[in-house]
Amino acid sequence: MNCDECKENLATVHVTEMYNGQKSEMHLCPSCAAKKGALVFDPSQFQFNLPNLLGGFLGGNQALQGKGFAGPTAQLACQNCGVRFVDIRNSGKLGCPKCYQAFEDELESALKRIHGNSQHTGKIPLRSGEKTRIKRQVDDLKEQLQAAIMAEEYEKAAEIRDALKELEKKLD
Repeated sequence: MNCDECKENLATVHVTEMYNGQKSEMHLCPSCAAKKGALVFDPSQFQFNLPNLLGGFLGGNQALQGKGFAGPTAQLACQNCGVRFVDIRNSGKLGCPKCYQAFEDELESALKRIHGNSQHTGKIPLRSGEKTRIKRQVDDLKEQLQAAIMAEEYEKAAEIRDALKELEKKLD
């Protein structure tokens, strides 16, 4: 497609504007787009780096700059590979599989911030996932039942038991 402005060069910039509910589109070459002052996103100028993103969620450099971050967590090190938590915060990269155990608490809090939970639950299909949903509810209720029994809340435990029986009937 040729540029709408000069009609010669290949249009690589596509501008869509909405004004008073009216949509207008322009297809421009880079030089005409620059003349018109169109904002052009150049992916080559943007360096997306997954480790940097993960390091940012772990606190990254900002926690270290100007705040004197030198707490005990910063000096924690993996006994297998020797990587310190401060290095993981800066790079977003763990040193080895054992780092997951060495920095379990720190990584879990970061995962909760990122995902809202630190345990993978996956997705369930809407049409055929009813059985899976019920199984998850049963598992949750069993955990609640155990907690109620441990806390000696027997009335609550009886209610949970009854709800469990109802769900298990649906499974059969």
